[in-house]
Amino acid sequence: MEKLSKELLEKTEKSKARFEELTELIMRPEIIADNREWKKLVKERNALEDLATCHDQLAELVANLENCEKDLAEEQDGEMKALFEAEIEELESKIEEKSEEIKILLLPKDENDDSNAIIEIRSAAGGEESALFCLELCRMYSHYAEKKRWKVEYLEMSETEIGGIKEATLMIKGKGAFARMKYESGVHRVQRVPETESQGRIHTSTSTVACLPEVEDVDFEISEKDLRVDVFHSGGAGGQNVNKVETAIRITYLPLNIVVTCQDERSQLKNREKAMNVLKAKLYDYYEEQRDKEYREDRKSQVGRGNRNERIRTYNYPQGRVTDHRTNLSSYDLDGVLGGDLDQFIDAMILKERTELLAKA
Repeated sequence: MEKLSKELLEKTEKSKARFEELTELIMRPEIIADNREWKKLVKERNALEDLATCHDQLAELVANLENCEKDLAEEQDGEMKALFEAEIEELESKIEEKSEEIKILLLPKDENDDSNAIIEIRSAAGGEESALFCLELCRMYSHYAEKKRWKVEYLEMSETEIGGIKEATLMIKGKGAFARMKYESGVHRVQRVPETESQGRIHTSTSTVACLPEVEDVDFEISEKDLRVDVFHSGGAGGQNVNKVETAIRITYLPLNIVVTCQDERSQLKNREKAMNVLKAKLYDYYEEQRDKEYREDRKSQVGRGNRNERIRTYNYPQGRVTDHRTNLSSYDLDGVLGGDLDQFIDAMILKERTELLAKA
């Protein structure tokens, strides 16, 4: 164990040195003046902070253990020996815990984990029942965000005549939002008796969820000539709440025919800005998918980026049960889950991912 802890200290030494270098760099006036560069360095520093802290804590524990072992070897008194032995046992336990923590911190990270999350929810199989379930999913994620003290913005929503949602785009703002919400990507299946079902038969319908990171800095350019921008009146189903001024924005990225819409702001300029952020996220996701194609088969066993075609969860209303098919975890508190109690499922996915990555390390 002592050998392993020293190996981990060596592995983290460069990260610790880089953290200290960045701490000094972000205080320099010339760096502060360059807002883009300052943000980049702060983001890098924040990513290394936990590892640097754990490095210091492990180094202190190892030093204390070595001192205790030395004192034990020199001690003649029986009672003092027993005290040193107890302290050594406690230190070894703490070193083991800290070493495991560092192993997890050393695992490959998604560079977008600290980003805000853009959630797209669409009705799929099941017609109006699917659209009604989309509304439930929107509420579920809003409740979850509230529990995390994250901010939720509805960027776009297409409603049905009876109050369902054909599709909706939400922005969830908060540190680490994408790190947790990305596990929600996939097909969500609902089993229940629709209100319109006179014979009490259970229907199965599905909705799809896609989670994208909001990306600020992208390594590709979006040319204005590749964009078609349309403005229109925003409003709800049946023409209710229609804005008399054309403030809603629809942007089409012509080369890939990607369309994004934003209508939650009263200002056309703000809607355009938000729509461009969603477009950047979609393009980033598209290019990431293209880059990863050659690794497609290998990635089937990984859970870092959710497969949107994969059925991930079933919500069974008659049984009051929610089952996550990726981890086989079930909850019989359907109302609690729909009320935003999602941590049990997300934590299980994070544990699964870490276990798989540690096995490959």
